[in-house]
Amino acid sequence: MKKILVPIGTSPDAHETLQYAVDLALEFSSQVYVMEVFNAQSGAGSLTNIEEIVAESSREHLKEVIDKVNAKNVDIKIATYNGDLIDGLKDIDIELGIDLIVIAPRSNDIREELYLGYTSGKIIKRTDIPTLIVPRGTAFKPYKSILTAFKSGILKRKRILTALIDIKKRFNAKVNLLLVKTPGYSDDDLKIDTALLDISSHLTLTENSTTYLGVLEHFQVQHPDLLCVFRRKRGFFKNLWEKSTIPKAEFSSRIPVLVLSVKKD
Repeated sequence: MKKILVPIGTSPDAHETLQYAVDLALEFSSQVYVMEVFNAQSGAGSLTNIEEIVAESSREHLKEVIDKVNAKNVDIKIATYNGDLIDGLKDIDIELGIDLIVIAPRSNDIREELYLGYTSGKIIKRTDIPTLIVPRGTAFKPYKSILTAFKSGILKRKRILTALIDIKKRFNAKVNLLLVKTPGYSDDDLKIDTALLDISSHLTLTENSTTYLGVLEHFQVQHPDLLCVFRRKRGFFKNLWEKSTIPKAEFSSRIPVLVLSVKKD
């Protein structure tokens, strides 16, 4: 895990998310990229250098955020992008090869009833880069126990586990699997990829109406430091395929959540 990206919005708490990413990066000797996206278009009669002006303003904002964190000798670089957020994330991934995105749950959305706001939900929904959702105010601590929850244990690409495997190895963490049988499950859903079994310490099978409710039942027993889920069409965040926000009534977590994307699922 060599390159970590932190998209920065207008939240006054953005430095908290960046500090978490820096502390995590220190463990992996990673570089951290802070990124801000803006939209600047020069129309007829407007200033021809409007993009440069806005880009410079964005860089100054990022510098202000960086100045609020303890860098701890971690290499922090600035990236700005003029255009769409997702296009920017994809372009910087193509250019640099991002291993992990670190975001806060609500991003720029201040509505307290939301776990994932529009911007953070859009990142989860439309990118295939592993994403770590860090609750606001959370201080980094090594992960000792990781609960990996899913309703289907079949993985079409083994490398989607790379981020999870890196974290497990670095912190010598125990990975506990939770297979939640939900209504309408098939026998194929009960099959578990050997790559998952190979990194796990324990497997639990449970039945519930949703994967999230299954997780809630086992949170108090296992006390994990990190929750890992898969973003797939029939998976944990399936409602993100219909909308880009998640109310706390549907899902919430007081611990960091690692979202691994399963493409073409």
